[in-house]
Amino acid sequence: MSESALAALQARIRHRFSDVRLLERALTHRSFSADHNERLEFLGDSVLNLAVSHLLYNRLSQLPEGDLSRVRANLVKQDTLHRLALDLALPSLLRLGEGEARSGGQNRPSILADALEAVIGAVYLDAGYESAQALVHRLYEPVKISASMDAAAKDPKTELQEWLQGHRMKLPAYRVAATLGAAHKQTFEVECTVEELGWSERGIGASRRAGEQAAAAAMLLRLKARNQGKK
Repeated sequence: MSESALAALQARIRHRFSDVRLLERALTHRSFSADHNERLEFLGDSVLNLAVSHLLYNRLSQLPEGDLSRVRANLVKQDTLHRLALDLALPSLLRLGEGEARSGGQNRPSILADALEAVIGAVYLDAGYESAQALVHRLYEPVKISASMDAAAKDPKTELQEWLQGHRMKLPAYRVAATLGAAHKQTFEVECTVEELGWSERGIGASRRAGEQAAAAAMLLRLKARNQGKK
């Protein structure tokens, strides 16, 4: 990766790294190197959710918790992050293994969404939360945010979260239970746990994010079956 390309990206995100190796790692897929971006993505996911929550708390001040959760889910979902990554021209900067590159990995939405979260995580480690929050808020400046976003369309994670909140239960916990397949074509088995019920369900997807959605869908089916049995 050329210094000029990294410098151009830093100009686009308006953050100059003290340790540019963090940015290089954020753009490195696991198929390319053992020093890849998954840990940064894990960190960036949490920073992103907090920064977006703060943004919505201020911008949609009259919206109740459940609706704030729905709008946030729309803003941090894969499709939205994919579009933001394209705006930053991340596809040309990704470091991918030969097999992943041949299969079009540089344009795969899940890889680009994960890389963007990793960049946010890298900024957090490089300069702290305020800098990472500022980056998130800049990223979402062109996004039209309203209280009615995706009111009818809920992904399984959002639907499960709202169901649990409606029944005064804690949010579900997700963990990667297994990673299967070759580095360039991995699948992720994710476990979703609802603590109060002592229930766990698993789902498999081509990315961690897709695995979480599949696990949430499985948990929703179980919850709905239980409710029908009570009638």
